Amino acid sequence: MAGTTKTEKIRQKELRQPDTFMKVGVEASDWLAQRQKLIGIAAGVIIVGGLGVAIANEVSKRGEEKASQALGQALAVLERPVEGVEPAQPGDTAVPFKTLKERDEELVKALDAFRKEHGGTRSATTAALTLGKAQFRLGQYGAAQEAFGAFLKDAPETEPLRAGALEGQGYAFEAEKKYDEAIKAFDQMTTVGGKAFLPGMGAYHKGRMLVLQGKKEEAAEVLSKISTDHPNTAAARMASERLAVLASEGVKIPAPAPAQPAAAAGQDAG
Repeated sequence: MAGTTKTEKIRQKELRQPDTFMKVGVEASDWLAQRQKLIGIAAGVIIVGGLGVAIANEVSKRGEEKASQALGQALAVLERPVEGVEPAQPGDTAVPFKTLKERDEELVKALDAFRKEHGGTRSATTAALTLGKAQFRLGQYGAAQEAFGAFLKDAPETEPLRAGALEGQGYAFEAEKKYDEAIKAFDQMTTVGGKAFLPGMGAYHKGRMLVLQGKKEEAAEVLSKISTDHPNTAAARMASERLAVLASEGVKIPAPAPAQPAAAAGQDAG
């Protein structure tokens, strides 16, 4: 029972928060000379074509700016106070929400409307991440999985927040006891966004899922590597706590592998 209590204390935390190119080719001068009558038409097409690209780029730019402003308005919901949680500040005129749940419900409504109106924009992609978090807090796990999936579909591969979306997706699968799907999401956290955001957390969450599946020895193997692979991180500290719980339950904990010297690591890389 004591182990379970400690496990609950270290359980799930709050979820964190294209240019177009065009080439225009010109045929050889002798070809143009033979078709002088077409030169004016061809030039007109090229000019109009270039103008069309410029107009499209400008419209796209304005569309992104408009979407960005609209997203800011939708997210203003988060600035409204909540009774007993985030009291109103002097000068606040917004009516406080009665509960955090009420605020999340309003946030989901605002972001849903925003994404429908501004679909295809970078701001709509960003909004999907915040939407997924709010839906998760409301217990709308299926909708949260879809929102995080939408973010992952449209966000650049180098976007560090992809790790946060995968973590949210994993949490949503976990809430439905879909542990295998959760592990798949958490596993991907180690390879996205330059690996700089939430280092080691994917392995930590994978270890948690293995414990929930009753695979405690396998979980210990995964968790014991985190302090070596990601030293001095939140994931390493939480993994140590998990390992202590497993040890108290009689699970054999593997000795951590020694850290590889920097010089040796450099030679291996070469």
